[in-house]
Amino acid sequence: MNAPSSPVDSSSVVQRLGLEGVESVMEIGFDTDVDATLRSAVVEAVGELLDEDSDEIVGAVILWCREEDGDLVDLLLDARDPLADDGVVWLLTPKAGRRGHIEPADIEESTTLAGLKSTKTLNASPDWVASRMVVARR
Repeated sequence: MNAPSSPVDSSSVVQRLGLEGVESVMEIGFDTDVDATLRSAVVEAVGELLDEDSDEIVGAVILWCREEDGDLVDLLLDARDPLADDGVVWLLTPKAGRRGHIEPADIEESTTLAGLKSTKTLNASPDWVASRMVVARR
């Protein structure tokens, strides 16, 4: 566990996620283990999060994903479907050593197979890493 003295500033993470001003954000994979502080900061920045059953086109998808959640390619394709042309997927995965961690090589392979390209990774919270993905241009 991380010491309370080393929290990640969730408001600066929301800025680094580039979500301020994004009109609609979908959330996939919400469960009781998500980082509540980070999620609250995202909601504060963008308003209500659309759930995965919405049929709206969105500017961003936040995909909380753990190793046991199923095929990552399929999950990334589900996240890619509602994206606007210039939309982004933020894949949030547990950090190394945490339950549900996904190996970076598996993420990279799945990203490519889903027709996405990873553009950056950042420390999103004490327990979660965020990887920014965009649709790969051919």
